[in-house]
Amino acid sequence: MLFEDLSLSKSIQKAVFEEGYLNPTPIQEQSIPIVLSGRDLIGCAQTGTGKTAAFAIPIIHQLHRIVGSSKKAKQIRALIVTPTRELAVQIGQSFDTYAKYTNLTQLTIFGGVSQNPQVDTLKNGVDILVATPGRLLDLQKQGFLDLDHLHTLVLDEADQMLDMGFINDVKKIVKLTPKNRQTLLFSATMPIAIRELAEMFLQDPAKVEVSPVSSTAETVEQRVYFVEKTEKRNLLYHLIKNEDLSNVLVFSRTKHGADNVVKALRKKDIPAEAIHGDKSQNARQRVLDAFKNKEVGVLVATDIAARGIDIDQLPYVINFDLPNIPETYVHRIGRTGRAGNGGIAISFCGKDEEPYWKDIQKLIKVDVKIITDHPYPWHSGSPEATAEKPKNSNRSGGAHKSRKSNASKQNKKRWY
Repeated sequence: MLFEDLSLSKSIQKAVFEEGYLNPTPIQEQSIPIVLSGRDLIGCAQTGTGKTAAFAIPIIHQLHRIVGSSKKAKQIRALIVTPTRELAVQIGQSFDTYAKYTNLTQLTIFGGVSQNPQVDTLKNGVDILVATPGRLLDLQKQGFLDLDHLHTLVLDEADQMLDMGFINDVKKIVKLTPKNRQTLLFSATMPIAIRELAEMFLQDPAKVEVSPVSSTAETVEQRVYFVEKTEKRNLLYHLIKNEDLSNVLVFSRTKHGADNVVKALRKKDIPAEAIHGDKSQNARQRVLDAFKNKEVGVLVATDIAARGIDIDQLPYVINFDLPNIPETYVHRIGRTGRAGNGGIAISFCGKDEEPYWKDIQKLIKVDVKIITDHPYPWHSGSPEATAEKPKNSNRSGGAHKSRKSNASKQNKKRWY
């Protein structure tokens, strides 16, 4: 399928074409017609699937048709709620990109910065509002927001909003919107609380699921190092120096752990920065910009902070700490190997993390390459024994088989 087959306005097609896109991704191909029909939608899709464009493009098409070249005062007709500043900024940029040949305007609002410029823009009127929950409710309480004319509400990264404690805020926001709105909910995972939220606020939604969370991209080469817990920092330094790694995203389970990894690397003269919830929004943005501009070679992040990181051609992801939730592993390594580019995902597994690694192996069903030739192996035991041998897979073909099996299910709208 081509984008031109989706019956989009010429102005949107022109903007999409200029970005170099001819074919919609699976989530776009399935979601755009549903959104254009006006139906509510639940989309289960992980990072890197083209999810933002799956709702931004049809929303722009709808609003462009409604608003046209009207000179009337602009009113908020689309509201996108997302958990972090980084995600909000990315979504706002997508709307700017695809709406550049329309007269639609968008505003992105978030906390941690002065509200005055945001309020001034709101007073002038906008068509599309992208917001984090806290700042949205703050401005609404102060009387700066009018959602009475809302056409479409998007709840993006719903599972992350649950993790960050925003669900009650989301419920308050939904109650501020018209009952006859169109509601789109996107989430990488579908825990019970998110399904209950969908049942509460969506009317007979269509359900689309692509790239199930258990799948890992074929373009990502996965490696695991069985390493003593106390030697992880030394192994990280060893790999960065000996393999000349740069532009490396490192995952830590905790904020304190992320800071400690950065301190250890800096002592070895490795430029490194941390990004996590204790950092101010401005500080997080500065660090992220420095990493994107390659002024900082290593970025150490917690899972929540990293959800908003979108970097083209990121070559390396390192799991300094293994996640205790297997699906999180897939989200992490999905930061590399995107858009057909290659990438390498490296995991450090301490003895205490062996159960986590077994759970990850059961989920992904890929035979990950075990690296034994390094200076800091387990002092005792047989690390190779921890590798679950996935059924019907081998070292060279396991990822391909899993990918093919999952891909065959994409058009069946499978649900949980």
